[in-house]
Amino acid sequence: MASQRRRKNVTIRSWLLKKCLTYTLRGYIIQNTPKGYIELKRGVAMACEPTCCHRTKERTEAEYKSLVHRLNRIEGQIRGIRGMLEKSAYCPDILAQAAAANAALNAFSRELLAQHLRTCVVQDIRQGKDETIDELMDTLRKLMR
Repeated sequence: MASQRRRKNVTIRSWLLKKCLTYTLRGYIIQNTPKGYIELKRGVAMACEPTCCHRTKERTEAEYKSLVHRLNRIEGQIRGIRGMLEKSAYCPDILAQAAAANAALNAFSRELLAQHLRTCVVQDIRQGKDETIDELMDTLRKLMR
């Protein structure tokens, strides 16, 4: 039984060492996984609860479909630009299509930001979470580059 446990720990450790690992102040190695995270402490792997640093948002079916539809159109535009490039299209024509794809991506970002403001930000402010304002300012700073 002990040899099985050792073998399992070695397998997990080998898997972890192949991944991109994060070193913390205490010397732990933490790897985020879909079902939580794994800590490697003195060579022993332990499964832990999911971290709270990855926030999620439940979207309605309509919100989800709208956003995915926009992304599908943008993806089609990008494929079209690639096709134009492969067919040696005239540069201003490619640039016009690139500008249209860029405008579509900006419209996607505006819609997502509006949904975020109406739902997540409003809810967090009502709950008294002031750090949401800092997060929003960082997000806006990134969008305005």
